[in-house]
Amino acid sequence: MYDLAVIGTGPAGHRAAIQAAKLRKRVVAIDARAPVGGVCVHTGTIPSKTLREAVLFLTGFRQRGIYGLSYQVKPHITVADLLFRCDQVVNNEVDVLMAQFARNGVDLRHGEASFIDPTHLSVRLPNGDEEVLEAANIVIASGTKPAHTPRVPINGTTIIDADGVYNLHDIPRTLTVAGAGIIGVEYACIFAALGSKVTVVDKRSTVLEFLDHEILEALMYHMREEGVTFRFGEEVTDVAEVEGRVVVHTKSNKTITSDCFLYTVGRMGNTEGLQLANAGISVDERGRIPVDGSFQTCVPHVYACGDVIGFPALASSSMEQGRLAAAYAFGMRSGHMSPWVPYGVYTIPEISMVGASEEELTAAAVPYESGIARYKEIARGQIIGDRNGLLKLLVHPETRKLLGVHIIGEGATELIHIGQAVLALDGTLDYLVDNVFNYPTLAECYKVAALDAYNKLGAAKVPLVV
Repeated sequence: MYDLAVIGTGPAGHRAAIQAAKLRKRVVAIDARAPVGGVCVHTGTIPSKTLREAVLFLTGFRQRGIYGLSYQVKPHITVADLLFRCDQVVNNEVDVLMAQFARNGVDLRHGEASFIDPTHLSVRLPNGDEEVLEAANIVIASGTKPAHTPRVPINGTTIIDADGVYNLHDIPRTLTVAGAGIIGVEYACIFAALGSKVTVVDKRSTVLEFLDHEILEALMYHMREEGVTFRFGEEVTDVAEVEGRVVVHTKSNKTITSDCFLYTVGRMGNTEGLQLANAGISVDERGRIPVDGSFQTCVPHVYACGDVIGFPALASSSMEQGRLAAAYAFGMRSGHMSPWVPYGVYTIPEISMVGASEEELTAAAVPYESGIARYKEIARGQIIGDRNGLLKLLVHPETRKLLGVHIIGEGATELIHIGQAVLALDGTLDYLVDNVFNYPTLAECYKVAALDAYNKLGAAKVPLVV
């Protein structure tokens, strides 16, 4: 009998298994995919961010601010060029995870898990055999899969979902992306940087509605500069392949034709084959598992974490959820999930945010002032050729406490952690003004933005810093 069985070896499942092993518990991790790592490692976060990095390098995109818009490292980029780097990174990640499981004594089973009853799991092995495992505690971290609709007949070649991007044989000259969420917009940016003519279709009025309005405007400007066309307020009603081209019809009777169609509208909890009813667990209409603040399901010894429970569905937050779920399962209640979770959006340029946005503060009737630093004012921005980046601080005018940080530009997802630390420590502008930052660095943006906020607050309200 195992102390803990974990279904899934993605970010949440991996961390849950390792945490339990560190507590000297007997642990087994089960995954239907033969190499460990889940969607994150094989078709999601890791390959998509590696693909983005390969595109930025091979196209010379990052250096065009210095050498001009025509600059490129490799004139004719192929899918093989891109996948070479992706395969290397994915294989290395799998090796790292396998070593960690082995080092911590976690047993692995490759097969499809399903509940027999609340404490017993059936694992259907690749050879067809069945193994029954008993566990005192179970963590479900089975992740998600792309949502499909009968209107979009996925064929894996010209009509694809996000998982099918890595099976493309050629870089499409034209691409239609359905869905203006994070996945759709990230891939739109990647293919636009490769020179594809991209059209984004969504029934909403804009992309990434949760972003700060100023950051969103900057992103939209950059995407349009790269030739991305947006068709908002449009709903796809029919998709068909006609003579090697994909023809898309919308509800407003418009027709869009392209070489490839990428469907990224939503994801579903990967729970269909788990036989959760045998354990007394139900799911919502999107296959997600309801949990409480301790990631506990309606069955006391069964926990769920990661994308399968829904928002925020980030690899970073999933890791922490997995660690905490395992700790809670064995009575360790000292840890908690920090409210200051940063968001990273790997568009081109990349975006990151933590804390409140201007829209949220306005809706909550919280007074605020903003401070802005632009990369073109920072020496490091000139050195790397990014003159369009922007960092915005939102602060309380009376207490000077930091309320939110929003960044667009090179290194945004790294820079955000300075703001995250200040927020977590209930810090104020004083820290950013009083401390010295390395020069020349993008981190200086924090000091410049803080001084800008001080100036806006006015000398009468702000004591001089000496």
